[in-house]
Order: sequence, then structure tokens, then C-alpha cells
Amino acid sequence: MSGDAIRLVLAEDQAMVLGAFARLLALEPDLDVVATAADGAQALAAVREHDPDVLVTDVEMPGATGLDVAAELRGGRTRFVIVTTFARSGYLRRAMDSGVSGYVLKDAPIDRLVDTIRRVHAGERVVDPALAVAAWDAADPMTDRERDVLRLAADGLPNTEIAATLFLAEGTVRNYLSTAITKLGVRNRIEAARVARDRGWL
Repeated sequence: MSGDAIRLVLAEDQAMVLGAFARLLALEPDLDVVATAADGAQALAAVREHDPDVLVTDVEMPGATGLDVAAELRGGRTRFVIVTTFARSGYLRRAMDSGVSGYVLKDAPIDRLVDTIRRVHAGERVVDPALAVAAWDAADPMTDRERDVLRLAADGLPNTEIAATLFLAEGTVRNYLSTAITKLGVRNRIEAARVARDRGWL
């Protein structure tokens, strides 16, 4: 492998998809897959250990999403490419806000992903034109804290456990949930979580 190769960390929670990406990208003479990760925590650890040029990550993973990982690592030398099945405006907006430089759908040809990695490494921002249009859709109305609370509520946690997990008062959790429900125009936390997920806001 050339010393000038683009060093990659791949993060994807589906083992078959992760393996396929790793094998296909390793065929490129200028790409070097230095580590793989199956969840957000592993992705964070792998980037911190290997200091890659580019992190190629899925959005939805256990522990932390690809967007959470990008936001946590933003400001370092590593650039971020999101590869996902979700063509949702909320995800794309959050990706751009998190410092993501590339956004590719999983059903795109592998050549498009390779081209995106190279261009992102060169300092460009690469978003599929159809997805770029979606970025101008309605903005996410929720705050980060409302999103944190709603995500845990969607996992079935009661208010007491959400409060303990996020180090909040139980009444504060109720207020965040109530505000999110009102903003989304729904009747309860279950509907709020569904709407937020469908729009890529959760």
C-alpha cells in the first residue's frame, strides 16, 4: 500500500454490509482500510486510535449514530462520509451541521462512494444532487436535549430512567417531551418519536 493512500475507518452495524464495503474499497490502490467498527463507540475509538483521513459511517448504529460520532470528532483532521439507506432531509441537515463532507446512499454504485471519498479527502463537500434539494426542506424544530429525551422515550424508557440517564429532573424530562410533542403536532411520545424518525430528526 502506497504511503500516499487515503486511510479509512469504516463504521457499519450490519456485518455483511461492513465486510462488503471493506473488501470493495480495499481493491482500490489508493485506499487503505485501517480499521472497521460495528457501532458508534467502536467508531469513536477507531478514529482516535488510527487517526484516519476519512471515516465512512452509517447513520443509525447502536450506542451512537454516525452523526453523533461526526459531531463528537468535528474539528480534527478526519473527514466524514455518511453512507446510508435514508434519503431524509433531517439527516442531511444534521450531517451538514455535524461537519460531514460527503453523503452517499447505499444503493449508489461503489464507484460513486470511491469518488466521494477521494473528493472529500481533497477538501470538497460531496452530496448527491437529489439529496441536496432535500436539505432545503423544513428545518428540525427540536433542540438537542429534546432529541436526546425523545430518543430514549422511543426506546421504551420511563421518565424516571430517562431522567437518571441524562442527569435531569423527572419534571424536566416531562417538559422536554411535552414541548417535542407540541412542536411535532402529535398526541403522544410514541407518535412524536415516529414522526421525528421518519423525518430524520431523531
